[in-house]
Amino acid sequence: MQNVLHVSALVVALLALAAPSHADVAPGDTIDKSSVGKIKDLVSPAIEWCVTQGMTMKIIAPKPIAWPKAYKEATEKFASQVKLAENGLSLSGHVAGAPFPKIDDHDPKIALKIMWNYEYRPYPGTDDFVEYDFPAETGAVGNGKPMEVERYYWIGESRRMYYNSRLYVDPKPELPNPEGIRFKEVLGPLVAPFDLKGIGALEYRYVDASKQDDTWLYVPSLRRVRRLSTAQRSDALFGQDTDPDSYWGYNGHIAWSEWKFLGEREMLGILHGEHFPQKRCAGEADYLMCDAWEKRKMYVVEGVSKLPQYAYGKRVIFIDKEALVVAYSDIYDRNNELWKVWIDNHQFRTQAFPGAPNKYDEEKDFYAGLAMVDMQLMHATYVPHPGDKPPGHEGWHFDKGPESGTQYKPGGAVPDSFTVAKLIEQGQ
Repeated sequence: MQNVLHVSALVVALLALAAPSHADVAPGDTIDKSSVGKIKDLVSPAIEWCVTQGMTMKIIAPKPIAWPKAYKEATEKFASQVKLAENGLSLSGHVAGAPFPKIDDHDPKIALKIMWNYEYRPYPGTDDFVEYDFPAETGAVGNGKPMEVERYYWIGESRRMYYNSRLYVDPKPELPNPEGIRFKEVLGPLVAPFDLKGIGALEYRYVDASKQDDTWLYVPSLRRVRRLSTAQRSDALFGQDTDPDSYWGYNGHIAWSEWKFLGEREMLGILHGEHFPQKRCAGEADYLMCDAWEKRKMYVVEGVSKLPQYAYGKRVIFIDKEALVVAYSDIYDRNNELWKVWIDNHQFRTQAFPGAPNKYDEEKDFYAGLAMVDMQLMHATYVPHPGDKPPGHEGWHFDKGPESGTQYKPGGAVPDSFTVAKLIEQGQ
């Protein structure tokens, strides 16, 4: 069995050799393994490790990210009436927008307030979003060679519909909601590989923190729907490295973890990536994306799960202060050793690419992809959103609502799209 790599010690040793007396970067710099010391304190330990493995960074000047007009107006209208419960696990008075636009560093509940802002962030959509047809690759990495691809996946769609805090599509600000749903989400069906064809996942997130998510997995080969427990949401699915709670950098409920504010820092992140589809790094680092990084103000928040069977010891999440999206997340095992990293490639603009069919009045987050790396097993999953086939694939549709009854149209999102029966139908 392959020896477990003690990543934290390796990172410290490598950085000690490379670090200059003063670490900083400027627009126009290119960072690679020979200059990794220049990003000391500007990225997380896991991102430093990625650079030592061959990832390069093009440093660009930071660009502002404004909140959408409707989101800003809702925040200004409703934020003053929002109250955080004594236990921090629920809100009262929240209608739409950011619950806590003014964050006080000395507030004892600052970590929870940041996470509630993250839960009700404006990107990638406040009403619904969908992306069709994107690939994923997974396999062993390191050893001076490109990824040894073990599995190639093709996912039919990723779709989410929010029930509350809606801003664009009637009914708003809330759909008829007797179940108290926050959102419903479907991932799949898988189109490839053949032995996994038809598999799909469905999730219901509830507003009430005392109600755990309902998560179902349809497995056609077994002709059954399997229900996942909350702890199982930290398990990697389909033989790759990503887990449902890590999607988007963090996709679990706030109530499932104890949260600690580690500070506000100026750090590097991909918020205005330049390659769509995203660009793979060359050679042995081809399981990572090489793109434009910029200095950003970020909240650093640590989450420790309350669930005894949960796979991870803790997460350290780096949340962009303006956009309220995760730039990356360092994930640790139960021995406090660095285990995995999730990296997001955000691209804020009004259309996916020049000439794309859809153009929005305001900037959207054309989320270009992710990489998740298991640094102990030297295994990775690389997911571009969208892929490069077919050429000119737009990928994302935001806040479109239903376009034609309950049919699956580009951008359509209706309640009938998110049922166990529909999950089975799509997988068959």
